[in-house]
Amino acid sequence: MSVFPLFRGVARPAAVVLVTAGCLTAAACGATAAPGASAAPRAAAAVTSSPAPGAYPVTVTNCGRRHTYTKPPSRVVVMNGASVAEVSTLLALGVGDRIIANAQSYGASDEPGRAEAIAALPTGGVKLNDLRDIPREAMLGLRPDLVLSTSGTGFEASGGYATREELDKAGAATYVPERTCGGPNKVEGSQTIEDSYAMLRDLGKIFGRSDRAEDLIAASKRKIDGVAAKVAGRPPAKVLYIIPGMQMGAADFGSVGANGIWNDIFAKAGAVNVFAGATRNLFADLSKEQVAAAEVDAVVIMNWHNPDPDASARKLFARFPQWEAAKRGRYVVLSDSLYLAPNNATAVEKIARILHPEVF
Repeated sequence: MSVFPLFRGVARPAAVVLVTAGCLTAAACGATAAPGASAAPRAAAAVTSSPAPGAYPVTVTNCGRRHTYTKPPSRVVVMNGASVAEVSTLLALGVGDRIIANAQSYGASDEPGRAEAIAALPTGGVKLNDLRDIPREAMLGLRPDLVLSTSGTGFEASGGYATREELDKAGAATYVPERTCGGPNKVEGSQTIEDSYAMLRDLGKIFGRSDRAEDLIAASKRKIDGVAAKVAGRPPAKVLYIIPGMQMGAADFGSVGANGIWNDIFAKAGAVNVFAGATRNLFADLSKEQVAAAEVDAVVIMNWHNPDPDASARKLFARFPQWEAAKRGRYVVLSDSLYLAPNNATAVEKIARILHPEVF
């Protein structure tokens, strides 16, 4: 939420339709728990190649748990959490064919071909719960050898999910972005683009694709550094980030981004989040008066299953014509590149081009 991506338990946009045996041994699934552990490339089609000889076993520590992989996972399940960070990273690494069930989708992507690649992935025939996620019995019935979740919440028994201990006993390793091990409401510091790189490195190691992960990271850094150099020295533009149709609080505007990876993206693009200091939470819960009083040079619209994000921008500008953004019609529509993802450089460049077109 990981957004950090949107978190579980929030109201969904109206456009969204809500929608038995584990491995006998860990070795059979290609992953074992270590002693003492609780139990810039384009989006490509799911292609795979063998890992480098001698690359295994590898051990990855995640959320205080150590898993040793004797081979690349081959039965991967990707949970939802309103994220595409995990599935996009797998596709970017070229291991999409290891996915047997995917519950993640934004219905859009900033990376050419990625939304289509995600839509083509198997769902495992799972009946999802009210949060569009995979319940316990269905998860165990898939016999995964690796389960990815946006946050630790995806492994909580109280939510009806298979726990990390249960999955470990069934021979499945588990992985959560490190900052959100404790759940979406216990984020350990605001995420940055470096967290996207950390997940690329972790999953690259797990799947024997470390070289590819490093290539992706290097390409991203080159692109971001190039943009940052272009906008250096220019006054930062004031940006409002919003998810139209999403309501996470009681006030009129409960989906205005406050503290998240997007703030690092904005900074690299020559911008500052006008509501970054409004709360310590991921999203601010604002009144109409607070939003109206803000100085907004540009708006970033999040496209999450939004049938017409451009119409959402026009509606917002009609409501707040006093904004400089409204007077100039200045906004950008983004989706997955604005969150934990392998393509954050895309968001940096697109935002910078809207805010500082004179340097491009």
